[in-house]
Amino acid sequence: MNFLRGVMGGQSAGPQHTEAETIQKLCDRVASSTLLDDRRNAVRALKSLSKKYRLEVGIQAMEHLIHVLQTDRSDSEIIGYALDTLYNIISNDEEEEVEENSTRQSEDLGSQFTEIFIKQPENVTLLLSLLEEFDFHVRWPGVKLLTSLLKQLGPQVQQIILVSPMGVSRLMDLLADSREVIRNDGVLLLQALTRSNGAIQKIVAFENAFERLLDIITEEGNSDGGIVVEDCLILLQNLLKNNNSNQNFFKEGSYIQRMKPWFDVGDENSGWSAQKVTNLHVMLQLVRVLVSPTNPPGATSSCQKAMFQCGLLQQLCTILMATGVPADILTETINTVSEVIRGYQVNQDYFASVNAPSNPPRPAIVVLLMSMVNERQPFVLRCAVLYCFQCFLYKNQKGQGEIVSTLLPSTIDATGNSVSAGQLLCGGLFSTDSLSNWCAAVALAHALQENATQKEQLLRVQLATSIGNPPVSLLQQCTNILSQGSKIQTRVGLLMLLCTWLSNCPIAVTHFLHNSANVPFLTGQIAENLGEEEQLVQGLCALLLGISIYFNDNSLESYMKEKLKQLIEKRIGKENFIEKLGFISKHELYSRASQKPQPNFPSPEYMIFDHEFTKLVKELEGVITKAIYKSSEEDKKEEEVKKTLEQHDSIVTHYKNMIREQDLQLEELKQQISTLKCQNEQLQTAVTQQVSQIQQHKDQYNLLKVQLGKDNPHQGSYSDATQMNGIQPEEVGRLREEIEELKSNQELLQSQLAEKDSLIENLKSSQASPGTNEQSSATASAQDSEQIAELKQELATLKSQLNSQSVEITKLQTEKQELLQKTETFAKPAPVPGESEAVAAAKTTDVEGRLSALLQETKELKHGHCYLDE
Repeated sequence: MNFLRGVMGGQSAGPQHTEAETIQKLCDRVASSTLLDDRRNAVRALKSLSKKYRLEVGIQAMEHLIHVLQTDRSDSEIIGYALDTLYNIISNDEEEEVEENSTRQSEDLGSQFTEIFIKQPENVTLLLSLLEEFDFHVRWPGVKLLTSLLKQLGPQVQQIILVSPMGVSRLMDLLADSREVIRNDGVLLLQALTRSNGAIQKIVAFENAFERLLDIITEEGNSDGGIVVEDCLILLQNLLKNNNSNQNFFKEGSYIQRMKPWFDVGDENSGWSAQKVTNLHVMLQLVRVLVSPTNPPGATSSCQKAMFQCGLLQQLCTILMATGVPADILTETINTVSEVIRGYQVNQDYFASVNAPSNPPRPAIVVLLMSMVNERQPFVLRCAVLYCFQCFLYKNQKGQGEIVSTLLPSTIDATGNSVSAGQLLCGGLFSTDSLSNWCAAVALAHALQENATQKEQLLRVQLATSIGNPPVSLLQQCTNILSQGSKIQTRVGLLMLLCTWLSNCPIAVTHFLHNSANVPFLTGQIAENLGEEEQLVQGLCALLLGISIYFNDNSLESYMKEKLKQLIEKRIGKENFIEKLGFISKHELYSRASQKPQPNFPSPEYMIFDHEFTKLVKELEGVITKAIYKSSEEDKKEEEVKKTLEQHDSIVTHYKNMIREQDLQLEELKQQISTLKCQNEQLQTAVTQQVSQIQQHKDQYNLLKVQLGKDNPHQGSYSDATQMNGIQPEEVGRLREEIEELKSNQELLQSQLAEKDSLIENLKSSQASPGTNEQSSATASAQDSEQIAELKQELATLKSQLNSQSVEITKLQTEKQELLQKTETFAKPAPVPGESEAVAAAKTTDVEGRLSALLQETKELKHGHCYLDE
């Protein structure tokens, strides 16, 4: 308070004595009046004075106004006046002062009054509780006051709100307010609240902020909406930028799909209002936030995948190829497409297939490269196209091969009807525009990045310099232009291309050293004492010569590693060489280029270093320094170590492949085991079910057996078996038929035997009768002999029939015994109705009876036979 009084006392144009007294009297009325109307009128008067006499009202009235907020909650009008007054005291928005000193003093006042207000954290908590009031005259000024506090001392106020119970949740309710003024100011409040505070950003996101903000954007008309759409987009940026948790939540919530309608702008030449351009610009930036190269690679690739699947990338490419799109929107769209495809193969392949709507259609890449090498195009647009080309080739060996192939003799269109990407790059590389030279060189270097195959392929490229002269290689043409003393930007671009080309490619080094003019040119450039502007070129020449040493395979006898190092020591000096090599990383633009992949330069003269090249310098600077100081013996040892390591690597690779194959086999075996386990479980289940069913059948069988025992106590085991065994009723039927047949045969035999018995009796009686004469006796005896012979013959026949019947009976008895054994073996019950069981039992008993009778008759026949024999 003392410093504020000092400020007040030091004001040359302070308020007159009457205003100061008025403010003091009003404060006394607020503090001492018992009537609510008096206090309300006094606060209203303070509000009217607070803008013009901000310092005085703030010093004298702030404490009384806070007290009103605490004690007069029931009266919304006085609360509204008090909040408005505090807002006028703290806020700098309404300040009419235009002089710089006055503005700075005003800002100091705002921050000082804010510090006084939040010194008691319960004041902020009180303000949060007032925001729960639905009354417009309370909620709206409360929102504005809290927003102003956050603008003045954001981190301190954020911390108080963060620890306040339900503090953030209360503020989220503002987005659902039906009054647009409060809802829109609530968006501004949340912007200030979420700025640079990850914890609050997460809370706001999980309070369903994404859903509500996207709904507001849709309601307002997407890109055609007003400034409310822009405010919502800025709030979304605050929530997502550098916040991996919220980015993942945004992706998992399928909110990326809801971004696609934002870019449905059509192909119109009109309708691009300033607000629409601003909205679309922020929308594109929001897409870039999700796929920024600084995000974790996994999170970026998942967002890139979602953007392709929902059609967002396709929509952006439509804007890219559309006509009538404002230049700044086109530039930002190119940058956005660049990062959506960067390092993600599927998106890169799709981009390669996009054609411009021309006649005949041309690939989008070719159309963009035409803009990059056209010096009449805006500088920022050319930078954006270069970035797009770099992102297309980033970790895309397929794309690199396609670009390099357009330079090879077999693929060049002889008719000249179409221009290829390779031809455009060569044209830019050797044009008179230094910016085109630099862009083309960097673009071509990206086609070779970490791709030894394409570095070797590019050695095949031949260029026709003039009519009548033999063609020269692209590598040689680059060194020729380098030696002609062109602009620094051109030479830097060519040196970066050559360094990228030769690194990790001994064949390219050999081709470079094969031209006897190259090494003297490099050593001459490095050895000269040139100005500061040329120091960077000297450093790059040193790097190129160092690469020619480090990646030298000693295939050229005149330029072996040791001879080149001797040459450096003799003409340059090792220390001087290392000093010149260090010029690169010490350059002021080197650190700037190393920060971000995007070539973002304020003007063309700052376009010196490429981001990927700075990584190459960082990788090679140390190893080249060591290589320069190494002796020949150390080089030999290093070569041996390299060979050993290569052998070791090949062995490791071999075992890795074996392990990979074994892993695949193990996976197959695991799948087989899993399948067999499933089958085993199914079979076990089936067996268990069958065992259960068998047990049930056994129980039913035992129960039926007991019941049958009670119903038929005289029934034998064979009867039981007949009832239980499913095949035995058929067997019994067959046996019955055979027995019936045997019985009929037996009856026939019995009748024949009876006849014979009667005949024998007659013969006996005739033999025993007396008084017959000898003649009659002789005749009778002869007749008897004939009859006896006939009878014996018939008896023999009967005997054979009896024997066959005995065999049949034995067979039947054997089958009966087998059936009884089967019945005892199979205990599987087969429920049969009671009547069928009784019938079967009766039939079986009848069969047994008949068998017994047949046996008896057979015995009688045997006795009869014996009697005849006698």
